[in-house]
Amino acid sequence: MPPLPPAASRPMVGIALKLGSVLVFIVMSALVKAVSDTVPPGQTVFFRSFFAIPVILVWLAWRRELRIGLKAESPIGHVWRGVAGTMAMGLGFAALAYLPLPEVTALNYAGPLLTVVFAAMFLGEEVRAFRLSAVALGFVGVLIVLWPRLSLTEGAIEEAALLGAMLALTGAVFTGLAQVFVRKMALVERTSAIVFYFSLTSTVASLITIPFGWVWPTPWQTAVLVIIGLLGGVGQILLTSSYREADASVVAPFDYASMLFALLIGYFVFSEVPSGTMLLGAAVVVFAGCLIIWREHRLGLERTRQRKAMSPQG
Repeated sequence: MPPLPPAASRPMVGIALKLGSVLVFIVMSALVKAVSDTVPPGQTVFFRSFFAIPVILVWLAWRRELRIGLKAESPIGHVWRGVAGTMAMGLGFAALAYLPLPEVTALNYAGPLLTVVFAAMFLGEEVRAFRLSAVALGFVGVLIVLWPRLSLTEGAIEEAALLGAMLALTGAVFTGLAQVFVRKMALVERTSAIVFYFSLTSTVASLITIPFGWVWPTPWQTAVLVIIGLLGGVGQILLTSSYREADASVVAPFDYASMLFALLIGYFVFSEVPSGTMLLGAAVVVFAGCLIIWREHRLGLERTRQRKAMSPQG
């Protein structure tokens, strides 16, 4: 595989691209929520994945990376990453039918926390007390968000909300698994290949849900579903480009801007007023996530210093 191009150092550009990707993905989620009452999540996953593919291909062609960008070094790795990512996407889309957009967004933040745990379990990464404490704090935040859904109050609305919370949390588990697969694949695969083959795999995997009741969408629904796919492709390109322009430690914390966008869209589009409990829990999870990102950055600097010290030129 040809060596990856050196990372640029344009932090403001990277931050702008990252914020653009976060906004695009939240708008995409809002459109998913808009059709979630009538379109099954598996069908939405199909449109999200299928119509992202041409956007990705055009981007690769424009960058003149079409040939090398689609070369797969580990086909089975793409399959496992695709299965985990498709499950995460489908469960997250299903949760949007039962819960407010900001609440689903907050519960999705459990994914990066679980990535730390799974990386220690499956990749043998060393996780010390600081990161374990941050993960534990993040799970406390998730529990705070969940707490109103765990009440013993009976009723169809309460049961539906609890189902939505369980769907979102299970989706976060698969998100954590998918990120572990990506970490392992990133050692041998180009980012463009990971992005493309995920869309391809999730398109094929979503077809398995046809027997569970796909619908014939109206023209309006079809337009929304196609836009969801196009936005998914654009969002992925913006996300990938942001990490080309700046270090991960610089742009990663801006993932949490998604909560601000989700609150605004939820309030003005869906008339969703967040509870104080949900906001408190989300704040705790965001704080824990930022601690983990900071620690990852410090560990990266330490590893870089160690490599320099051990090099013959060092």
